[in-house]
Amino acid sequence: MPINWNEEVAKRQTDLLQDLSDIVAINSARDDTQATEMAPLGPGPRDALLKILTIAKRDNFKTKNIANVAGRIEYGTGKEILGIFGHMDVVPAGDGWQSDPFKLTNKDGRLYGRGTSDDKGPSLAAYYALKIIRDLKLPLTKQVHFIFGTDEESGWYGLNRYQETEKMPDFGFSPDAEFPIINGEKGITNFELTFAPNREIKSAALTLTSFTSGLRTNMVPQSATAVISGAPATLKAAFETYLAANPISGNYQQTGEQVTLTLDGKVAHSQEPKDGINAATYLANFLANYDFDANGKQYLQTIAHYFHNDSRGKLLKIAYTDDVMGDLTASPDLFTYVTNQPATITLNVRYPKGTDVTTIIAALTKTLGPNVKIEQLSHAMTPHYVPANDPLVQTLLKVYEKQTGEKGHEQIVGGGTYGRLLKRGVAFGALFPNRENVMHQPNEYMPLADLLRTTAIYAEAIYELAK
Repeated sequence: MPINWNEEVAKRQTDLLQDLSDIVAINSARDDTQATEMAPLGPGPRDALLKILTIAKRDNFKTKNIANVAGRIEYGTGKEILGIFGHMDVVPAGDGWQSDPFKLTNKDGRLYGRGTSDDKGPSLAAYYALKIIRDLKLPLTKQVHFIFGTDEESGWYGLNRYQETEKMPDFGFSPDAEFPIINGEKGITNFELTFAPNREIKSAALTLTSFTSGLRTNMVPQSATAVISGAPATLKAAFETYLAANPISGNYQQTGEQVTLTLDGKVAHSQEPKDGINAATYLANFLANYDFDANGKQYLQTIAHYFHNDSRGKLLKIAYTDDVMGDLTASPDLFTYVTNQPATITLNVRYPKGTDVTTIIAALTKTLGPNVKIEQLSHAMTPHYVPANDPLVQTLLKVYEKQTGEKGHEQIVGGGTYGRLLKRGVAFGALFPNRENVMHQPNEYMPLADLLRTTAIYAEAIYELAK
């Protein structure tokens, strides 16, 4: 008798939502300032990991905790291992929320809360999918390892630690992107650009005291703040005119001789900078035309000339396009300038096959010149691609098409998911086509109907892959 996957999900809806509520309640953004030996990434990521493992133990699954930074839920037997990769960490909540980001709020059929779409909601959907298979006692010929990381949004510390001691699955998927499938991911790396002090001595009308923007290297900065002295009387009116002429908002505040300019844009995931409005580049673009001190001028003009309104790296001379994987993207995400201290910009680059880190560094060095030191901050994730004719891809697309009635097709993205950890690894869901992508944004949500439909898709997909 055919299994009605949607009915099985509906039976467990109340429990699913309660578990999701409990996990969303944990602020699991990485916090190195509170790191301890028992919580290497801070208490939030550890607590969220312990919560999902506790839920699995409650449901009589076998679990393993790896140093409070990664964990595993096990089911089934067999030589081959199907891996499912989720993550319990989130990006910082940031500003602009209309509800408590750490309280699951069901409003108008939408489940609001940090992590509801990235990746606590999809991970819980995949967990309940596995639970349905176990509850129904469906026969499998492969093991299923559901592996959770706690640092997917920054350095992948948890899964790197996992690989040191644990056997990796043979193939699998991560519920951390989009439907119908993501079978290709661009390479990802971060560069820190450090500005050498400009020794030029000349009088200037304005002094840049500080310029700060950004929360993390995979988020287009929503807000930027500059503190300056010596501002002309006309600056306020010019700033207000600039705000009115662009898709931004801001604030001008004067205290004595000091002026603080705050500008707000729109946050977005750095995999597609065009989805956001980079507050830092807009603010620098406004200020770059004024007569600042030598160091301030160098910093502001570099941002305005090489980063503003250019998500493809054309101004930096690093642009590249591959017929299959698409464009290189460049997103300046962190900005730090304080008088008499090293000034930096952290640049997030996502690149297709056909170019590489060495080529990108050479181009950046040539473009930015000797006054800017370029350092790669972390080991690059190289481009990843699983052919569309691979049985893994074909099976997942078949299930997607069967349950949605929509045609499946391969997709390449700039985002990096745990799917790339396996040679035969992909991302599968949970954002449906033509849905608003609110990952990393204020008021993040996942439609309740989509959460339930996703759970049903995952249940059949896991069964088809592991039977």
